[in-house]
Amino acid sequence: MTSPLNPSASPSPAVRWTPRLWGTLLVLCAAMFLDALDVSMVGVALPSIGADLDLSTSTLQWIVSGYILGYGGLLLLGGRTADLLGRRQVFLVALGVFALASLLGGLVDSGPLLIASRFIKGLSAAFTAPAGLSIITTTFPEGPLRNRALSIYTTCAATGFSMGLVLSGLLTEASWRLTMLLPAPIALIALLAGLKLLPRSAREENHQGYDIPGAVLGTASMLLLVFTVVQAPEVGWASARTLLSFLAVAVLLTAFVLVERRSAGPLVRLGVLRSGNQVRAQLGAVAFFGSYVGFQFLTTLYMQSLLGWSALHTALAFLPAGALVAVSSTKVGSIVDRFGTRRLIPAGFALMVAGYALFLNVDLDPVYAVAILPSMLLIGAACALVFPSLNIQATNGVEDHEQGMVSGLLNTSVQVGGAIFLAVVTAVVTANAPEHATPQAVLDSYRPGFVVATAIALAGLLISLTGVRERRARRSVVVARSTATEPKPDRVPVHD
Repeated sequence: MTSPLNPSASPSPAVRWTPRLWGTLLVLCAAMFLDALDVSMVGVALPSIGADLDLSTSTLQWIVSGYILGYGGLLLLGGRTADLLGRRQVFLVALGVFALASLLGGLVDSGPLLIASRFIKGLSAAFTAPAGLSIITTTFPEGPLRNRALSIYTTCAATGFSMGLVLSGLLTEASWRLTMLLPAPIALIALLAGLKLLPRSAREENHQGYDIPGAVLGTASMLLLVFTVVQAPEVGWASARTLLSFLAVAVLLTAFVLVERRSAGPLVRLGVLRSGNQVRAQLGAVAFFGSYVGFQFLTTLYMQSLLGWSALHTALAFLPAGALVAVSSTKVGSIVDRFGTRRLIPAGFALMVAGYALFLNVDLDPVYAVAILPSMLLIGAACALVFPSLNIQATNGVEDHEQGMVSGLLNTSVQVGGAIFLAVVTAVVTANAPEHATPQAVLDSYRPGFVVATAIALAGLLISLTGVRERRARRSVVVARSTATEPKPDRVPVHD
């Protein structure tokens, strides 16, 4: 595996960081930062948007869900498109679309147009995310260099999310439109820099044609799955509409698998999932983001609705977690080099479970430093370990021509996990909603949701631990084989 910046480069840790290499990474980090920034900023602005455009609560939901639908539904297609048409080209075109959609979102005066702009932004992010990640994995050789790059890259997501919460609290005070417009100039600057700095990437020349049926089935199944999950809490999980939608998703996914198994150039090569590391990375991504989104949603409600905190106060309460991730960004790569992803992912999930579990005891008069800050610090440490490690584990050992595919698959796991488990947490809280909504009764209805978020993280921990057991089992087999092939001594030593 060689670096496109230097085709003769050897994939060794001796490759040095050059100004151009840093510039490439900064452009890609800017796109990841924008994705996270955009997701977190819009949530705080929703009440102001609803009041200004006279939108109902159900319509407001689609300002968030429209982005998730476009993003989660088209990631598989985005990842494979980057492999086939060229990662640099796909990344830059999608980033330009993101900038235009941001500008449109800040200028529209109707709910449907705003939702449409959000869907387009999600669609463009579905192409920039896997293309950006695959540019990193094909530019930085596997090993310490790539580990450091990925730790910085994934840190930008946490930093963008944290800063988005704070910036939205400040900008919404002036106008909600500023929260929509802010990503546009940042995306434009990143686009201009990317035209100069990003390495040129060749298209995949030896592919067996375009998997049009797979693209249609894969995109349709993901769009319908995300749509069904987002709508289920509103229309009912047991309603005929929801059940029929899930049945349709199952049919589409079955057809997708059959097509991919027979396709000469599949959208997703199913053989990649024969790797235990790959499966653990994908399931870990589902559990990681699904648990965090559910926790963040309930915690925001707790702080604003029950404690009466402002949007800015709430954002500052989350800030220590994001700050811890940002501060540790330059160190995580070396930690991964030393301990490996199979150890760090379980360690991170254990910290996440502990952070969520501590939050189960919050009350209506919390002392921040005692009741909330410890959870935030534990969760921040967990994010710093788990998210970069999942990206490294998913992309290591994958050929360059399939990096976009794997990146799209990982991002799909993240987004679908977030959508599904946010809906599950919402449904659990709604089912326990009190008839007499006293503050204590409302808080009690939130606790089962926090339990669900904790259980999802615990499932991620158990899944990741199978990798540790598998490694030990392989070592035992290797030792047994080496022992069996060694000449037998005259006397067998006895050990206590």
